Amino acid sequence: MAVTQTTDTRAPRKSSRIIALAAGDTITFLLFSAIGRGSHAEAAGLAALPQIIETAAPFMIGWFAIAPLVGAYRAEQTATPRSMLGRTALAWLIAWPIGLGLRALIRQTGIPLTFAGITFVTVLVMIGIWRLAYALLAERRS
Repeated sequence: MAVTQTTDTRAPRKSSRIIALAAGDTITFLLFSAIGRGSHAEAAGLAALPQIIETAAPFMIGWFAIAPLVGAYRAEQTATPRSMLGRTALAWLIAWPIGLGLRALIRQTGIPLTFAGITFVTVLVMIGIWRLAYALLAERRS
């Protein structure tokens, strides 16, 4: 009796898609942090990478805690530009106050409303552009 093996080719594609999205999301938060630090005349170059990571960390923690829970990495939610943008916006809407709260706890400061608003809009635009580009490329390949 011959035994046939079947391989599921979706698993590698799924993991590579998730890794690519998570890497792009991480880069987006680091860029946001570097731009913000630079706009406040704080160190923002490669030599300041530890400080950039420290600045981005509360928002990344919020994002990576929420995004998987609301489906921002699920294939069906990231397959088209429209679904990608909708799920990304939902994830950021929920992750944003978590990031702000963590930042306030870490720094032992309040949350300036201007900073909160700028952070919400800037990250939403940046992560939206990155994830829209990813969805458009993925859509073209399929």
